[in-house]
Order: sequence, then structure tokens, then C-alpha cells
Amino acid sequence: MNIPSIAGKKLIAFDLDGTVTESKSPMDAEMADIFGQILSRMKVAIISGGAYEQFERQLPALQCSVEQLQNLFFFPTTGTRFYRYTDTWEQIYADEMTIEERQKIKDSFEKAFADIGYEHPAQLYGEVVEDRGTQVTFSACGQQAPLEVKKAWKETQDRRPEIMEALEKYLPEFEVKMPGVTSIDVTRKGIDKAYGIHKIEELIGVSVPEMVFVGDALYEGGNDHAVIKTGVETVAVANPTETKTVLRHWLTEMGT
Repeated sequence: MNIPSIAGKKLIAFDLDGTVTESKSPMDAEMADIFGQILSRMKVAIISGGAYEQFERQLPALQCSVEQLQNLFFFPTTGTRFYRYTDTWEQIYADEMTIEERQKIKDSFEKAFADIGYEHPAQLYGEVVEDRGTQVTFSACGQQAPLEVKKAWKETQDRRPEIMEALEKYLPEFEVKMPGVTSIDVTRKGIDKAYGIHKIEELIGVSVPEMVFVGDALYEGGNDHAVIKTGVETVAVANPTETKTVLRHWLTEMGT
């Protein structure tokens, strides 16, 4: 794994699932401790396809001072929302789709399922097609499915490429992406993690050359791949364990 120098950087941007935490799983205590040390030294932004509520569920282990939290920025639903901390977490903006747009997407999922004869798993864990306001997300086993259930589905029943192909003919004006283990995200055109990087630049005042992005899906077709077109320096990791290795390296470089 190639780890670039952190010299000259003011902000680290992260993917969430598979990078900072396992898919829709809480941050562990070791990662929380490392993040706290990083936040004492520089700014951190997290860009995820998940809703803000998912950030709340996955990051409770992050016990930081007010000063540290003021260095942390959340960009849920692929950067279409932005939260920062003052004396509480505050939503600064939300690029909401219209009710009509969201209904069209939900209806199109049903048509796509019918077109390919897709059947949902016998046991579901919460909503399968979730309206997140700025994004509509399909989660094959339900939004709250345990990680082991999702991994098993991906290994034996994953038909997302077929669903996406069927979906795209109904939604040519939208962006259709396949992040995570069991998900498909639908947003307006142009909404991807490159959009999120530019929102960081605009709203936090840190230029792209002053950032580095860490993600587990930077490969062609991965949901982090779009950041590459911004010119941001990137570090590809396979899982949160590798992310810890990268962050420990940077802490050592910073003299911790």
C-alpha cells in the first residue's frame, strides 16, 4: 500500500462504510481514538451515500472535545447534505429532490424488479427502497440488515448490475450508482463523490491540493472512483484495518 506524505495537507476526506467502519456498523474504539488524535491536528470530512442518521448510528464511539468536533464535517447522501458542529450538529444545506422526482425513482425500482423477475429475500430488515430526501437508496436485505446477512446475499444472490441496467432505461436523467455491499443509490445527475469534494472546497475553504481522500472503492466502477477526476490525492484501502495503518503512519509523520 502506497501512503503519501501528509505534508501540506489541511484536510483528510474519508468514505465511511468499508473505510472508517464496516458496512453500517459502529466505529470501533481503536478507530475512535485514532480519529480523535487526527482531529486535534487537522480537519476531517466524511462523505457517504448514507443518510445523516446512519452517521449518528455508526460514530457514537467518537468522544471528542468541542474543538475536535469543530474540525469534523459530515457530507451524507453523497454530499447533498452538509453538517457541521457548533454546540450541536447543524445541517447547513440540503439539495432536496422534489417529491415527484423521488416518487418516479421509487416507481422505477418496482418496474425494474418486475422486468427482470427479481424477488426480495424472504427475510428483510427494514425498508428496501428508502427515500432519503436528496437520494433514493435500494438496500437488498433492508436498511438495517446485519453485515453477515448482507455479505451472504452479495456472495450468492447479488443481481444489482441487472437491476441497474433495467433501472437506467426509466431514469436517464438521474445518476444510478452501486455503492456498499447491497445498495444502489439514485441521485440527480452530477451527484457523486467528486461533487462532495467540490462541496468541501466551497464550504470549508480547503483547496483540492490541500486534501487527501481515503476510500475502499477507488477502483474503476467503485463509488469512490469519481473523486479522481477532481485531482485530489487518494489513498486506496481495503478495509478499516488498513485505514488505521494509514492514519498511524500520518500521526507518526506529524510527530505524535
